[in-house]
Amino acid sequence: MIKNILIIGFVWPEPKSSAAGGRMMQLIAFFQSQNYHVTFASPCAKTDRAFNLESIGVNQISVELNHSSFDVFVKGLNPNVVVFDRFMMEEQFGWRVAEQCPDALRILDTEDLHGLRKGRQQAFKEGAEFSLEHLFNNTAKREIASIFRSDLSLIISEVEMDILKNKFKVDEDLLVYLPFMLETLSDKNITKLPKFEARQHFISIGNFLHEPNYNAVLYLKETLWPFIREQLPKTEMHVYGAYANQKVNQLHNQKEGFLIKGFAEDVNEVMQKAKICLATVRFGAGLKGKLADAMQNGTPCIMTSIASEGIFGNLDTNGFIEDGPKAFANKAVQLYQDEKLWNEKQQNGFQIINQRFSKKEFQQKFASIIEETTNQLHNKRLNNFTGQMLMHHTLQSAKFMGKWIEAKNK
Repeated sequence: MIKNILIIGFVWPEPKSSAAGGRMMQLIAFFQSQNYHVTFASPCAKTDRAFNLESIGVNQISVELNHSSFDVFVKGLNPNVVVFDRFMMEEQFGWRVAEQCPDALRILDTEDLHGLRKGRQQAFKEGAEFSLEHLFNNTAKREIASIFRSDLSLIISEVEMDILKNKFKVDEDLLVYLPFMLETLSDKNITKLPKFEARQHFISIGNFLHEPNYNAVLYLKETLWPFIREQLPKTEMHVYGAYANQKVNQLHNQKEGFLIKGFAEDVNEVMQKAKICLATVRFGAGLKGKLADAMQNGTPCIMTSIASEGIFGNLDTNGFIEDGPKAFANKAVQLYQDEKLWNEKQQNGFQIINQRFSKKEFQQKFASIIEETTNQLHNKRLNNFTGQMLMHHTLQSAKFMGKWIEAKNK
């Protein structure tokens, strides 16, 4: 039986530009594997880098914010499942879906916890220890309300699962731990990867529209790279990322071996040429796609504790986790020169991909959770009084605000 799913995107997916784009493509592939006919709608303008979803059989629809044309569209589509890409889309369209398609399963894909990211950034700016005052910010209030209003919320990291359950007291029944869903690495594919002696230089990668990534590159350039370059004067730092603007490009310095390379058309190609990946993120949330890319391509990493969050579980890392600048630089130099250690860390990375991010395993779990929730939807909603209460208030406020904006725009 063909089922309909509507995904409402905050942006059109750009898998080559960001981990969020890659994550969205994984979700689309999952729903297609479960015989869903996928429609992707977004109020956002498309860029040239947006993936052509029609090439994989997905309907693409542009929708308007604060406009009743969406009500007509969603009622006609009558989806079995609606996925909101980030809480902002649930705020905008959740009440409309609830009114027009009350039986549709409503799923929020958080991408990462925006409230957590915001709070950490604030603490970082203040030079303060991250506290509950930082965590319980206005973004978090909106996001947690959205989680309660949804039937299920997809959480990408175990650390975020823990924060939601213990700090925000969200019922585990509303949450689904769904990290990256990656293909298992076979021995055959692993043996094809370039070896230690065939690689050179350091790599860093990340979308520059994302504030933590720009800050990470600035920190790398000003603080860490001088320590590394002093000990390895012939090495280069290759910095890749989509949407490099003038303030990023002006960090390029040939003499210092600090090279801004810009957009990487093929992340696998550039990652396989590099000997080591440096992940210098100092605030943020979620899982870092750059670490998954590095492990899949056999590139060991030196990373901050924020960058490593949620990746390794109880397994050994594919490199070293260091927050002190000198310790970070020294580990980078050590790993760059020590082939035996490098091979050992590379093997750890393959193990992590296969044991912690198995596409097959997480697809099976997610499919059974959707089926079970769909069958118990009425009872599940009945048991979530907080969600009912928040939906009631949203219907009163967001609905009439939306209608007022629509009337004003006429």
